[in-house]
Amino acid sequence: MNTDERHRLIGELLRHRDQMTVDELMTACGASGATIRRDLDVLALHGVLRRVHGGARSLVLRGENPAYGQRELEDHAVKVRIAAGVAAMLQDRGHIWLDSGTTATEIARQLRQRDMTIMPMSLRAVSILSPEDAPAGRRPELLMPGGSLIPGEMSFRGPMTESNIRSLRFDTAVVTPCALNLKDGLLAHDLDDAAVKRAGLESAGRVIVACAGSKWDASAVALVASLDAVDAIVTDRRLSPEEHAHLAQHSVEAVIV
Repeated sequence: MNTDERHRLIGELLRHRDQMTVDELMTACGASGATIRRDLDVLALHGVLRRVHGGARSLVLRGENPAYGQRELEDHAVKVRIAAGVAAMLQDRGHIWLDSGTTATEIARQLRQRDMTIMPMSLRAVSILSPEDAPAGRRPELLMPGGSLIPGEMSFRGPMTESNIRSLRFDTAVVTPCALNLKDGLLAHDLDDAAVKRAGLESAGRVIVACAGSKWDASAVALVASLDAVDAIVTDRRLSPEEHAHLAQHSVEAVIV
């Protein structure tokens, strides 16, 4: 098991248990105590966990959205494939609204040398989309949404953000929900985040949802929009015939990567 795999496993274990000892993590990861302690120090710096005597404690309350640093470790290869799938659906010189979150950050990496106009919802995406060494015509033009910046997430929220989004019209909104199910549609863990996502998709002519299979049938408190608002879903989930039929009924294209 390499370092990235251990980090992902430790983060996943602490999502289901409030606290674990170094000895327990050594057994789960098949690694030495010194290696596990180094892993815990790195993950603590990324806000994934808190170091305690003899082990680590989760920083995520039950039912709460995991910290950005923890989510960044999860499903990384899947998010890269999804990002490439989304990028292939976007045309140059288009006007794009790009959601916040770890999947959106991977999408930003795919678009950093594309000739288009993008309104990103996080400063992480802004830093990726504005390389200083890229020539004109080989980097996006950025529109900044304004509003309040959420610590940790580095994403924009609030009435100013929503108002500025609604004052514009985009060719495509790329939405990254916290959860998705066929009955309710797109969900978010935070009411303010849901409001920003809703403003983005309501201001666009086309809505593409980027959603890893792990988010399907997950739970979240805030409704963003029903499937009627969605044009396409890019996911790694292998859909059942019933799920394909349900999406087709709502005129949603399913792109499996």
